[in-house]
Amino acid sequence: MTQNLMPAPKSEKSRARFLIEGGYRLQGEIAVSGSKNSSLPILAAALLASSGQCVLHNVPNISDTNLMCQMLESLGASVHRENGAVVIDASNLSTHVAPDGLVRAMRASFYVAAPLLARLHKAEVPLPGGCVLGPRPVNYHIDAFTAMGAEIQIEHGAMVATAPRWEGAKIYLEPKNSSVGTTVNIMMSACLAKGTTTIENAAREPEVLNLADFLNKMGGKISGAGTSTIEIEGVESLHGVEHAVFNDRIEAGTFLAAAGLTGGDITVRGLNPSHLPIFLDKLSESGVFIQSGDNWIRATRGQHSLRAVDVSTASFPGFATDLQPPFVAMMLRADGRAAIHENLYDGRFNYIPELQRMGADINLDGTTALVQGVPRLSGAEVMSTDLRAGAALVLAGLVAEGETRVSKIHYIDRGYEDFAGKLRSLGAHITREEVE
Repeated sequence: MTQNLMPAPKSEKSRARFLIEGGYRLQGEIAVSGSKNSSLPILAAALLASSGQCVLHNVPNISDTNLMCQMLESLGASVHRENGAVVIDASNLSTHVAPDGLVRAMRASFYVAAPLLARLHKAEVPLPGGCVLGPRPVNYHIDAFTAMGAEIQIEHGAMVATAPRWEGAKIYLEPKNSSVGTTVNIMMSACLAKGTTTIENAAREPEVLNLADFLNKMGGKISGAGTSTIEIEGVESLHGVEHAVFNDRIEAGTFLAAAGLTGGDITVRGLNPSHLPIFLDKLSESGVFIQSGDNWIRATRGQHSLRAVDVSTASFPGFATDLQPPFVAMMLRADGRAAIHENLYDGRFNYIPELQRMGADINLDGTTALVQGVPRLSGAEVMSTDLRAGAALVLAGLVAEGETRVSKIHYIDRGYEDFAGKLRSLGAHITREEVE
């Protein structure tokens, strides 16, 4: 069955909200959706295929992936859903200019800069601008493009680049700059460059490995993905292939935290436990019983209390910053005080005042949140400040007395596919309300 591209995402001015009645223990099984953070660079990388179609399975139907598909269409690619897969034909790109509105709507749209430069040797892509989590500059991406031969100007808020020569380079990323975004943009850039590109201190996240597998299927020559040194040997062209996106480790972690918080018993299916090493250790340390197999993880907590556990966010294989808010929500009901250190994003704790409205006892000390467990939370009107913050507020609502109303859930729609529906299947009392 062939379908047109998914509907445009809700406007950020959408008044939809979640209504949550707390106090219900969650239990059951959940099939994890495809990874948002894997899907976005893989969708962009489909632009590198000058022949054939890319058939991408397991792309979640969320607003961020919908926006990226719209971005590909705006550049001349054909994009549609067919039997649950996203089918992309980028053989006839019509422009190298990315629309300002789409890039500003989602920072990951800047991923298209690399395939445009690599394939067309020119790109005009607006700079993404600010981020609610704090500074996330793209100058590291631009430095890499320059090292490979691009001539770049910043004009009227956009990167205007041409590449009269496009050659491999040795690129060293400072530890603070070895983000997934920088690493994958360099990988995409290098696939069609003349010669060899080496990335030192590359990001090691599973999302990097998933992209490398896709590019290699397309005819790329990438080795070392998943380690700190990645080598890419440039090739003449890449072609369309069939590929499956990894399942979402952050979604899985969110549901496992919900099991711990509600004293529940939840099994997530479709995730390799090696994608969540430190997080699972911290769940165990807090008193959540963890069982796992090759493709599943079960988290159980009975009547015993949670223990407060300190965590410090870090790049993979460390504790993922995206799982910090759900873990903070779990610590709200733990015995003792947990120190949560955020090392990656300055604005990651913007949601703390919303939890305090529900009775949370949290003190901020610079980049550390000191979370003192409390015997009860009370439902309140709260507002999502970003994607993972929104998930944390929903989790807190699951154990709060009375009704919690979470607004600005367009943030949650960016990364969780049918979040309320999956929670209801586990026994949560949550509904989505569209407010006129």
